[in-house]
Amino acid sequence: MDVVSNILAAFGLSSSAGLNAYLPLLVVALTARFSNLIELKAPWNALESPWTIGVLVVLLIVEFFADKTPAINHVNDVIQTFVRPTAGAILFAASTGVVSNMDPVVAIVLGLLTAGAVHATKSVLVRPAVTAATGGVANPVVGLVEDVIALLLSVVAVVLPVLISAVIILLTALILWWLWRRSNHYSRA
Repeated sequence: MDVVSNILAAFGLSSSAGLNAYLPLLVVALTARFSNLIELKAPWNALESPWTIGVLVVLLIVEFFADKTPAINHVNDVIQTFVRPTAGAILFAASTGVVSNMDPVVAIVLGLLTAGAVHATKSVLVRPAVTAATGGVANPVVGLVEDVIALLLSVVAVVLPVLISAVIILLTALILWWLWRRSNHYSRA
């Protein structure tokens, strides 16, 4: 069961990185540094460094405000197209010992693909639809909701990895329902 919960935690953390690269990295770094819930093996234990944690806090603050500022948020999404999948790969490989149970290349690719898929869904489907429907007015609110989801998903992935599969299924169902409802609304018009 330990391997299954490690893999679920890895998928949860890399999914979270698709929404916000720095929140899950910071959750893992702080949890590894100040608790026994996560033990990061070398080289991933570099996340526990006070310098790394400080840099993650600064990057999180910059990304938080860039994501909530009209026009800049679109530039931020382009930059994050490279950062979020990379963060997902790091989190998948580093989280809760998965690397010792799985080929590191497979772990990195799975994290990259998971975070990349979540980021692509967000930046190609959800954000443009919200921008078009609200003239960009709702983007800061949607960005804040994404950050809250990323934080909650990260914490749940660390604390209760078994719930991750349920959360991912629920989020996927909500996105699909929203897209279906939106397409039905426009097909009637």
